[in-house]
Amino acid sequence: MARPGATTVPPSSPAELADATPTFDLSRSYQQGFIAGLVGAATVALWFLLVDTLGGRPLYTPTVLGTALFRHGAGLGSPETLPISFEMVWMFTWVHGLVFAAIGGIASHLLALAERNPSVGFGVLLLFVFFEFGFTVAAMVLASPVLRALTWPSVFVANLLAAVVMGGYFHLAHPTLRVRP
Repeated sequence: MARPGATTVPPSSPAELADATPTFDLSRSYQQGFIAGLVGAATVALWFLLVDTLGGRPLYTPTVLGTALFRHGAGLGSPETLPISFEMVWMFTWVHGLVFAAIGGIASHLLALAERNPSVGFGVLLLFVFFEFGFTVAAMVLASPVLRALTWPSVFVANLLAAVVMGGYFHLAHPTLRVRP
């Protein structure tokens, strides 16, 4: 802090200049990513809870996904008879939340980079469009038994809702972000 009556001298050395430059707060970035990821995961979970409840089988989706992930699909030959398993629901919910938190952390870091260099923002946007498309195609090809049980449109809508909600959160967290091609 400058003393009263003292004059401010511009930084002359690179070290002084670096000290005067605003720094990137890594912990803030990861905190925002963690929150955005959990908000996205909760959005997907609530969407499927609504879809499952309207279909008469609450918690069916996390049971199917947990069974596919942890039991290697045992019982998915006739998924309509698969009993709801709270063990599968909890295990899948944990993994789902962790994956979304990791995705949120990566997204937050990329957005902070784009905030410092606006020309990077368009590439980040294209990366996420490519990622969403790639996830949908990979799910259709590699997880066909799961998609027969869940239907790909509901999975696509869930991912779209998560992307919109996470994007909204990031928009609030990065109000000065501008994307330029």
